[in-house]
Amino acid sequence: MSTYDGHVEPGGATAVRELERAVIRKAAVSEMNNNVYLITCRSTGEQLLVDAADDPARISRLVDEGSGRLDALVTTHQHWDHVRALEEVLRSTGATSYAGADDAGALPVAPDVRLDDGDVVRVGELTLSVIHLRGHTPGGVALAYDDRAGHTHLFTGDSLFPGGVGATSRYPYQSFPQLIDDVEHKVFDRFDDRTWFYPGHGDDGTLGTERSSLGAWRSRGW
Repeated sequence: MSTYDGHVEPGGATAVRELERAVIRKAAVSEMNNNVYLITCRSTGEQLLVDAADDPARISRLVDEGSGRLDALVTTHQHWDHVRALEEVLRSTGATSYAGADDAGALPVAPDVRLDDGDVVRVGELTLSVIHLRGHTPGGVALAYDDRAGHTHLFTGDSLFPGGVGATSRYPYQSFPQLIDDVEHKVFDRFDDRTWFYPGHGDDGTLGTERSSLGAWRSRGW
């Protein structure tokens, strides 16, 4: 029985989730407790990293905890705390880089592939669907992996956390109405309550736990 609970701390051990076709590894880096995720295809050993947030040495160890190779790197959004290790990790691994089209110009390294809603990212025999979530940044993206033996696993960056959506009051391009609409219609209306989501900071959550709070989030405005 899996002991994965999604809780990690900077300087601490990796949390590992074993699925039928994939392994998900989660580590925390930096004083901002950024989450970094590594998804490994069991069949081929190909690997995808979600957010090279900081601490290239820790990310390198994370990659080595898997198959030791890095084939793809997806940046969920443009904010500085999620890209501090991006340039070094890409340089050292040669991974193909992906990011939302509307955030691409703000990254320290231009992505090889610009993502739009409905695109897919493949790693080995795994397919992850791209969901464009606007409001925290213009080009924020989430990735959905549908485990045929279980449920959906959703990597949401800073667009969705346990307890609410991401921050929308700091930058002119941010919009709470846009973000809550996208999260409701593209995430909660599409995926069932068993869907487990993996945010950009802190602990994970499930859509079933959060679904009844959508109205309250709208009412409070954040």
